[in-house]
Amino acid sequence: MSAQTRAVVRAILFGLLSWFIPFVAGFVLFPLKKSNAPLFSTLMYLAVLMTAGLLLAWYFRKRTVSIREAALVGAVWLVNNLVCDYPMFAYGPMKLTPLGYYSEVGLVYLTYPVFAVMAARLAKA
Repeated sequence: MSAQTRAVVRAILFGLLSWFIPFVAGFVLFPLKKSNAPLFSTLMYLAVLMTAGLLLAWYFRKRTVSIREAALVGAVWLVNNLVCDYPMFAYGPMKLTPLGYYSEVGLVYLTYPVFAVMAARLAKA
């Protein structure tokens, strides 16, 4: 397997983790959604942000940080999260309209590419 193929597979696997970790947090925190929706939203955003930081540190461990690669990894994670969410929010128990999904959940995943690029820029400074 070439180094480039390994990097793509690694990005996809980490992307699955970038979806799964906040999913578990959301499952645990879900009772808050009815009693305190703003707190639930804030905690979920923090879960995504912390996941981004931890996974990026792990992804680039013992490797040179490249802004280009960080942007690509962030984009892969964004797509991974949208694809993993699709069945649940389009057909599943948490069915939302596309507008409802993107305003409530989907846009938060932009954290991955934005955070990745900004962290890579900081690492280069």
